[in-house]
Amino acid sequence: MAALQIIKSGVQATLQGAPRSGHRHLGVPWSGAADSVSLALANRLAGNRAAETGIEITYGNFSVEFCADLAVAVTGAEASFTLNGQTAPFHETLFVQKGDILELGSPDTGLRTYIAVSGGIRADIFLDSPSTYLPAGFGGHEGRALKSDDVLETARSERTLPQRTRTPDALRYPISSSFALRATEGPDYSDRCATLWTEQFRATRRASRIGFEIEGNLPPDRDGHSGNLPSAGLFPGALQVPPQGRGFLLLSDCQTTGGYPHLLQVNRSDRHQLGQVRPGDSVIFLHRSADQAAEDLRDKHALLSSWVPDIVL
Repeated sequence: MAALQIIKSGVQATLQGAPRSGHRHLGVPWSGAADSVSLALANRLAGNRAAETGIEITYGNFSVEFCADLAVAVTGAEASFTLNGQTAPFHETLFVQKGDILELGSPDTGLRTYIAVSGGIRADIFLDSPSTYLPAGFGGHEGRALKSDDVLETARSERTLPQRTRTPDALRYPISSSFALRATEGPDYSDRCATLWTEQFRATRRASRIGFEIEGNLPPDRDGHSGNLPSAGLFPGALQVPPQGRGFLLLSDCQTTGGYPHLLQVNRSDRHQLGQVRPGDSVIFLHRSADQAAEDLRDKHALLSSWVPDIVL
């Protein structure tokens, strides 16, 4: 059943849901929401599973017309948000009717906004995942970004509308222009990398769902290894330092192997925040041991799963 029609697609909007797990050994990235927590919260409000397919919108300026009566929720980077011209709230269950129009402006802070609808959104499944991977053109809606006049269908024809609710305040993490990210030492970390924990870095305009570049006082390559290391496995959250001396933080669509020095790893507890860093934002790294990282993850999961029981970080 048709759920909604795109009026304005903005800079980039894609369908994202569960990651493409279990295929990295074949060179296939995970994909999935760059900010998986925001998607999970939107799905909870819309009465769906945490990883149900929703719309990930980069930089806002997006609008849709609904083709059916649905529950809808909007989370992530906050912007002006209206339903039929009337201001509407983020992080609440909203009920729309056929013909209603949702419009989003551009967020002042944060980068990605998420829309979930009751019943989820139908997407092309590739290797057990509905998530869009733009570089190879698979998953999502025909393997591409959404565009004006696209009609999206619900994933399940039979659905029960959820009760109206709102995200608990304790789970609405603030999105600002400064990010403090808990991280552990990477496999190529050495004593010369100690400044990573004391310096502030800034995101540049070189950014995509693969990752984003940071500039600042990164450790010098005293060993001459930049670009000359054997390729090794990589995951979202890795900080690599290519020869030009700027770092690159990897996101959901990142490659599965790489040979640049891997100096640190943003921990799973904070990895979702990477999806909200925009050009010009500042980033600092908070040093954690492996044991501390595991404890942080347990605490974060306990907090979120108290309201979203099936969330996976």
